[in-house]
Amino acid sequence: MNSPFPLFATTICRCLCLLVIGPAACSLLHAQHFEKIAYQNQVHPFLKVGLWAWPLPVDYDQDGDLDLLVSCPDKPYNGIYFFENKQGNVEMPLFEAGVRLGPAIKNVQLSFVSDTPRLLSPGMEYTLWKEQPLSNPLPIALQTDFSALHQRIRANQWKYVDYDGDGDSDLIVGIGDWTDYGWDNAYNEQGLWTRGPLHGVVYLSINSGTPEQPHYEPAKKLTAGATPIEVYGMPSPNFADFDGDGDLDLLCGEFLDGFTYFENTGSRTVPHYAQGRRLTNEQGPLRMDLQMITPVAIDWTRDGFPDLIVGDEDGRVALLTHSGKVHQGMPIFHSPRYFRQQAADLAFGALVTPVSVDWDADGDEDLICGNTAGYIGLIENLDGGNPPKWAEPVYLLADGRPIRPMAGPNGSIQGPCEAKWGYTTLSVADWNHDGLYDLVVNSIWGKVVWYQNVGTPTRPILTASRPVEVAWPGLPPRPAWNWWHPQGNELVSQWRTTPYAIDWDQDGLNDLVMLDHEGYLVFYRRIKQNGRLILLPPQRIFYSLEGLSYDSRHRPGEQAPNAWLRLNYRPAGGSGRRKFCFTDWDGDGRLDLMVNSVNVHFLRNVRQEDGKVFFQDMGKVDEMVLAGHTTSPTTVDWDHNGQPDLLVGAEDGRFYFLKNPHPK
Repeated sequence: MNSPFPLFATTICRCLCLLVIGPAACSLLHAQHFEKIAYQNQVHPFLKVGLWAWPLPVDYDQDGDLDLLVSCPDKPYNGIYFFENKQGNVEMPLFEAGVRLGPAIKNVQLSFVSDTPRLLSPGMEYTLWKEQPLSNPLPIALQTDFSALHQRIRANQWKYVDYDGDGDSDLIVGIGDWTDYGWDNAYNEQGLWTRGPLHGVVYLSINSGTPEQPHYEPAKKLTAGATPIEVYGMPSPNFADFDGDGDLDLLCGEFLDGFTYFENTGSRTVPHYAQGRRLTNEQGPLRMDLQMITPVAIDWTRDGFPDLIVGDEDGRVALLTHSGKVHQGMPIFHSPRYFRQQAADLAFGALVTPVSVDWDADGDEDLICGNTAGYIGLIENLDGGNPPKWAEPVYLLADGRPIRPMAGPNGSIQGPCEAKWGYTTLSVADWNHDGLYDLVVNSIWGKVVWYQNVGTPTRPILTASRPVEVAWPGLPPRPAWNWWHPQGNELVSQWRTTPYAIDWDQDGLNDLVMLDHEGYLVFYRRIKQNGRLILLPPQRIFYSLEGLSYDSRHRPGEQAPNAWLRLNYRPAGGSGRRKFCFTDWDGDGRLDLMVNSVNVHFLRNVRQEDGKVFFQDMGKVDEMVLAGHTTSPTTVDWDHNGQPDLLVGAEDGRFYFLKNPHPK
């Protein structure tokens, strides 16, 4: 038998912590540490960094084939990563797992000067090769102050190109300007955006010096026809002979998912650009799966035609091969194919939102997850181990089609530039009490829906979504900033926040706990009436012991009225975004609340009386930063000891495990 002394000492230590340094600091002092979860399986998942991929295709190890460097500017996966190509000059090599070389370089761009790769960021050039990896950047002497020309710059992309064919390197700068767009909450009652669009413009600075001693003239906007070149934000300009006529054309990306082509109708030495046209192929407009795309033109296939290597918002990188065909002056590219790598970290998109549940009734815990793209995926636990062996994620289908709610032109309170995002967050529960697991889902819209399982316990089959309805006494409430109104009795809450299905009152019926339209944590009670399941209007039964309100990153704000627990007091784009789960984290028999933050905060259930539940904020569970935006917690019991451990879906799409530090 173990000695009782360690438990006694731990208890005394914790009491002293609470008295001397407070609960938040005490929580940190006794925290375990997060461990990143690996596949434990020889699958070949998508090549991936964290949120937002900036690819740099170069022969980094100088062995004669092209590798990938990928810069990821976000948390917690910030860095430049080396994905080695060991398979040689093949079209779709299986890359090695990424190796971090150093911190990310913001707005990094790849140029080729006399076939030599050059790495630039705004005003700087970096050493590329392994002997001095990404060190000692040298300044680029361009006098143009772009911040004086554009008030709100979100992309600032510098590249070398011999624009006029005179043998030296000129400078190209792509600027993404958000000044007219503003930020959020600018729809009229018809759902039309009332501010301006994103602007993506391209500047040219001619080198009037020499290759050895460049002198860059003041930058001027490039034009197409008689007007400045413009795309929808973040232009990522690429100059290459895309149509095979011997001069340099221009191909741009954007903040969304498509490509614009500007044909050079002049010559190699005196370029003139035609009005931009959207790239298409036999399948229609050429689009990436997500947005915030970062294209790089390079002859990847070595067939004499420039291909595109493109990074996506969720950290994946795709190849779009040039078909060798040109139609009416337009190059034709094949649709994107995403690269794959040797298995390493388990991941599913970005800002992943996991729920641990035995989805296929085989006795172990699988993961059902949402993400930024709006997909919902199954990651099957293959062996019930500790840690488990995982299958590659697969998209869940409803009526035979992948589940993917998206904002479209007016579904995001932050405007039409977020059209390709879905931000799914969910619960798995038997919502209609027929013995099968269903899905209860919220998204970027804030509409709470459910997907019915009409299959079997071992072979779930989901039908199309239908609204979760509440027995409202009048018109359904909605966030004050929503331009649209709920239909019928549908439940509309703040966007991107967990709809937590749980039998809170332990009457045998699954209820719902989530944020209401004003950001308070509320209880929607379920009853059965005349044989029908009815969800009652919300009750504010949850209280903060400190009387605090929080924002989406769990930063405390003003005191909440009546000390109700308000998990987000901010309006519009700053609203919602709260992910949480209930669990008895400290083993005292009461359900605690684990909520997203830079990792996860532990809100301890200190007492329940007269139907009210009081929580005390015990601080974050670890010092490790897992998010700049949000995380999403669930609990697991992989060691089968009956005690919940924590699994956190992080901003980088990966999963981080924390052993429960409390004595069992």
